[in-house]
Amino acid sequence: MKKPLFIVHKHRATHLHYDLRLEIGGVLASWAVPKGPSLDPGIKRLAIQVEDHDLAYADFEGVIEEGGYGAGPVLVWDRGWFEPSPRHGETGSAAEMLHEGVLDVRFHGRRLNGRFSLVRMKGRQGQWLLIKQEDDAARPGSDITVEQQQSVLTNRSIEELAEEAAAGTLATLAVGSRLNE
Repeated sequence: MKKPLFIVHKHRATHLHYDLRLEIGGVLASWAVPKGPSLDPGIKRLAIQVEDHDLAYADFEGVIEEGGYGAGPVLVWDRGWFEPSPRHGETGSAAEMLHEGVLDVRFHGRRLNGRFSLVRMKGRQGQWLLIKQEDDAARPGSDITVEQQQSVLTNRSIEELAEEAAAGTLATLAVGSRLNE
């Protein structure tokens, strides 16, 4: 059985941010996380729900040209698969949990592992909180976005992508492969 993907794109458009994408219902449900994910359970990160993306976008790494929506360099900061992780006694698919406004998942990625929750904020259209849950993968006091900055696909930095694009030497990567470990 195919395991659903999760991707985190590091994206420098107007401002540097991270895009969390979860494969739900045949698309990548997506949230912009301005400060990036955290492994510290004491830190809640704002996650703004944005438009769904096609699955083909999962492994996009390159530069969105000027004039295009979200223009700027994009790299694959993390990737892996996830499983819905309903709370005690609850059942449900990721799609059902998303609809209800509390999506509990277990990530199996190269950088993000363990249990996380996405919780829709009441009265705030499209605004959610991304929260790392207490488990063996939690790292209080750490900042994974500072510790790990390169692409998990090419080991390039966002600055290197931008420099290669400016020099006309960027070979845009669109692997299109699936992770089914």
